[in-house]
Amino acid sequence: IYIKKPDVFRDYPADREDGMTSYVNTVKDAHGIGAFLGEMRDRVLAPHGAFSVGEVLGEKPEELPDFIGENGYFSSIFDFEADNFGYSEKGWYDRTPCLPEDYKRCVFHAQKTAENVGFLSNIIENHDESRGVSRYIPAGELSDRSKKALGCASFFLRGIPFIYQGQEIGMENMHFHAKEELADCSSIDGYETALRAGCTKEEALAAVSQYSRDNARTPMQWRNAPEAGFTSGKPWYTVNPNYPSINAEDEEKDPDSVLAFYRKMTRLRKDPLYQDIFVYGSLTPYLPDRKNLMAYLRKMVPVGNDSPGGDGPAILVAVNMQKEARTIPIPGKNAKLLLSNMPEADLSGCSLTLEGWQAVVLAAEE
Repeated sequence: IYIKKPDVFRDYPADREDGMTSYVNTVKDAHGIGAFLGEMRDRVLAPHGAFSVGEVLGEKPEELPDFIGENGYFSSIFDFEADNFGYSEKGWYDRTPCLPEDYKRCVFHAQKTAENVGFLSNIIENHDESRGVSRYIPAGELSDRSKKALGCASFFLRGIPFIYQGQEIGMENMHFHAKEELADCSSIDGYETALRAGCTKEEALAAVSQYSRDNARTPMQWRNAPEAGFTSGKPWYTVNPNYPSINAEDEEKDPDSVLAFYRKMTRLRKDPLYQDIFVYGSLTPYLPDRKNLMAYLRKMVPVGNDSPGGDGPAILVAVNMQKEARTIPIPGKNAKLLLSNMPEADLSGCSLTLEGWQAVVLAAEE
């Protein structure tokens, strides 16, 4: 969305101590991006029936149909609402953490905004963000179980699930110990900004370790070998030292690994019995006022004569995003367990007991 620049050159008032101004101020003066994107759609994408995803930031709610509506510029756009949560103009050191309840609200708001417009592309991380498991799971609660739970919360949303390299094995953020370990210019700037604000070096590095996109660019951890099996040479980025315990080769052999769970989610989403619900079904938040519970119902709702019918079960996705166990009512009857990130799920009559960071997917008759 930022490739369109204003065709006037003028001085903008300084909004920083160094006399510079944010690029956001010039972007506000840029109008007519639709002419560019519409031409690309008509001349490059449409003739080939191509699928496209826009990396769009800063669009106004009323503009969403222009981007992903019936004749939108793109087939879909990435959902960055959780990624944008807690932003501070002061810098990363002042950013508000996105806790599970914040994550839930961001995701459900984005889902509501797009429900009658088009499909979002759902992510928990990408090349420009830190690792989702380190960002959205509170410190001290990071485990294979919570990684699977976060993945489940995102994977079955309405829209298109995207998996970034290393997400499927649960790769985590780095813990940077010195400025010299930082490669990205924004990471170095974030570190120096924190120091100028009065943070200690340790505090500045902690902020960078939490939010730097360097985290997503460390080499893929293929196996427990020098440089994580990524190269026989010296990689540009430092390999995360946790590669002996987090790597694809070992997870391939472990039926209870994060990788194995992502494969289970993929198989379920493509199961012919439920595929239409996951692709075309509506999404309704379930018990949204329960703190640290992210739960939603997926079901078929006919929209027109050409849409899939409304018959079939409702699917409940329920993720307990806290250490403490909880019990919730099950909507519908004859609930059938489709997936859990734990060996067992406590289904008792019309209730479901979830252990800490347990995620389940159920099918139930209405």
